Amino acid sequence: MIRKNRLALMPTVLALCALPQFARADAIDGEWCSEKGRRINIAGSSYALSGGAKAEGAYTRHSFAFAMPAGEPDAGKPVDMVLQGEARIRVRIGESEPEVWRRCPPGIS
Repeated sequence: MIRKNRLALMPTVLALCALPQFARADAIDGEWCSEKGRRINIAGSSYALSGGAKAEGAYTRHSFAFAMPAGEPDAGKPVDMVLQGEARIRVRIGESEPEVWRRCPPGIS
């Protein structure tokens, strides 16, 4: 009887062990790449763009917003990013159509 109860609890125990891993993955922080070759690294409220600009933005765990800095394409335009899943964000720059960016593959920074 005790052995049977232990086996019944196994899926619950395994799911609870995995929670911290999913919690870390469910955040907008990290390296993001566009299909057009643009990149951004988000670390809390700080960001760095592929053109070299570094600054602060409005950060939440699932979204990020900032104004494109001088010297970058689309300078001065607002940028809004919303997490769409573990590996996708929706990015809108100014009034353009939203784009889907993906987490950069390992080795790209």
